[in-house]
Parts: sequence; structure tokens; C-alpha cells
Amino acid sequence: MRRSFALPRVLPVLACLALSAMALGTRADSCPAPGQWLRPAGEELDSVMLMRELAGREVVLLGEQHDRMDHHRWQLHVVAGLHALEPDMAIALEMLPREAQPALDAWVAGELDEVAFLEASDWYAAWGFDAELYLPILHFARLNRVPLRAINVSRKLRGRLAEAGWAAVPEAERFGITAPVEASPGYRQRLAEIHAQHMNGDDDGEGLERFIAAQLVWDRAMAAGLKQASGETALVVGLIGQGHLQYGHGVPHQLVDLGIDDFATLLPWPAAGATCEPPPADVAQALFGIVEHDEPVVSPPQLGILLASDGEGVAVEEVSEGSVAEAAGIEAGDVILRAAGETVTQPADLIGQVRRQPPGTLLPLVIRRRGEEQEVLARFPPHEVTGH
Repeated sequence: MRRSFALPRVLPVLACLALSAMALGTRADSCPAPGQWLRPAGEELDSVMLMRELAGREVVLLGEQHDRMDHHRWQLHVVAGLHALEPDMAIALEMLPREAQPALDAWVAGELDEVAFLEASDWYAAWGFDAELYLPILHFARLNRVPLRAINVSRKLRGRLAEAGWAAVPEAERFGITAPVEASPGYRQRLAEIHAQHMNGDDDGEGLERFIAAQLVWDRAMAAGLKQASGETALVVGLIGQGHLQYGHGVPHQLVDLGIDDFATLLPWPAAGATCEPPPADVAQALFGIVEHDEPVVSPPQLGILLASDGEGVAVEEVSEGSVAEAAGIEAGDVILRAAGETVTQPADLIGQVRRQPPGTLLPLVIRRRGEEQEVLARFPPHEVTGH
């Protein structure tokens, strides 16, 4: 029987997907100090007792802002602490759809190197955020043989379910995922606000319903993946965007409908200082104070293009302003056929070549533009420093 030492079994109340720290609700008196665990209502938590309590849960949800390196360092810190107390655990990833599960299994088994894993999982097409943000966690899983579970679904399947409805998609084609429970009024309100921001009020109402339906597919798929993983290990730790977790909507709401209520939601939170907004009392069950700053990092080589698979090569859908690709004369609509003499047939092929490119060198690319092949040279700077 599982026991609770530190956190109450109270589900949080309000949620929003895109708005993270600046939200509604009763506010506590202060933000957490750097490195401090805090209940949103203001009570400081002892980290040792907290980890012991969490290790006895069925599911622990760790929120993140996807492009924040410190959020992923915090996640690794928590995962390592929980693994020391409960080795029979799995790590569930929002980042990859279920089709990527064989690649995750092969990675944990030590059968793939980083480049091969990114290709086999189709990481950049499925997720898009830099794999460097997640590789420390993935390496921890491989070193300790901790199972990794893909709990998302592809954009294509998400679109089918949202547009055509659940009854129109055979159960086998949706991995046995059942239809979601309806969004609560508070969740619908927050999703409507987010949708209105993107539409600038130009919507007849049908667009909002499609948007909400798509978010519910996303939430339900992840909740179903967590439930399945929880039947295979004593503890499942989910790494999920914090907008899907806050206030008990999103994934937590769907988990309860699936019969999983032994879970806790943890979030990183800006530590006390100029950027801190005191947390609403019911945003999560525990917060960890992180100093907000732009950390300079040496970015891996990037062309600066949005890619898509194209029968004979890799299609360029968008070119970032000021990028290596723009300087090389690459245009949207081009199809990249070869890189450094090697044929590329999917985005991971090109990404692997670019990742291996030394700073300050040239990468020859063969592209097809308006039916004709030509060669362009992509010149990479000596190094590039950016901030997350």
C-alpha cells in the first residue's frame, strides 16, 4: 500500500496551455528561493521527505518549458533522486509519438548512437526542439537501463482524431487510446483565450472547437501512455510541457478519468527576484525555485531551415532570417538531395550531417529547384553562442 508523507492528495484546479507563470488564482505570499521546494500555498517542503513521498506515487509529472535548459537539468535532478529510491521506474516522454518506441528501446539497450537514435526516432520531425536539451536525461536512462516510453501521437493522427472524430478512426490505428473526457469549464476558458490570441478574434467558433478537440487528443494520448506504463513499473515519471499539467487540467484531468489518481504534479518556478510572479495556490502540488536567466550556450551547427520529407530528398518549407541557409542562397521550396556527397531522404539524414559539421567549414549541398539540380555551399561560422 502506498503512503503519503508530504503532499496532500488534492487535485489542482485551473489550467492553461500556453500561459505558464502569469495565471489566475489565489496567490501565495512569496516565490520559492533558488533551490527551494515549496508548496504553492507557501509552505516549504523538505526535499528528502518529498522525494520519499514521490517515490511511492504511481505517477509523477514533471513540467517544463521546452526550450529551457535549466528545466531539463531540474528534471534530471528529480529523476535521479526518485530512481535512487525506486529503481523500478520508467520515464515517459511527451516528445515522441508511439511510432518511436522501437527507437527508444534500442537506445536504452545501447544499440544506437546519438545520430542513429535521432534518425530512427525521427526526433526533429516529431518534436523540433533541440535534442541537446534532452540528451542528458536520455543518457541517464541508458546508463541505468531505465525504460523510456513514447506517450504522444503523431500530428497526423492527432489531426484525424480532432477533425474526423474518434469513432472514425479504428481503435488499432489509435493505439487503443480511448476518447477523452470533456474539458472542464475552466480549461475551455483558458483554451479559448489562447485561441483568440492567435486568431485575433477572426473565428466563427468552429476553429475553437477544433483547437480544443486537438488539445484533448494530445492530453488523452499522454494520459493513456502514462496509464499503460504504470502497469509495467512501480513508478512512472512523465516529462511534459507545463501547460498540459497546471491546475489539474490537461493530462491530470484525463488521468483521473482513466482511474489514476495517485499522482503528483511538480513544476519549476522562477525563484524570488525581479522575474518572479508569486504562484497561484493550486497551480501544482510542489514547485522548485529556479533562477531565471539567459544562459549562453554553444549551439550545435544549424542550417536554420524548417524541413519536411519529400519523396526524393528533404523539402525546405521555411528559411530563417540571418541563417546559414539564407546566406547560402537556399530558398523555401528547394529540395535538398545530397549533403557532403551523401544522399539524404529524410530530415534526420541532413540533421546528422549538419551536427557533424565542424565550426568554420563548408558543407556542399545538392538541391533541386524548379526541376533543376544545383550545388550550394553552406558556410558555418567558427562558433555560435545563443541563449535558451
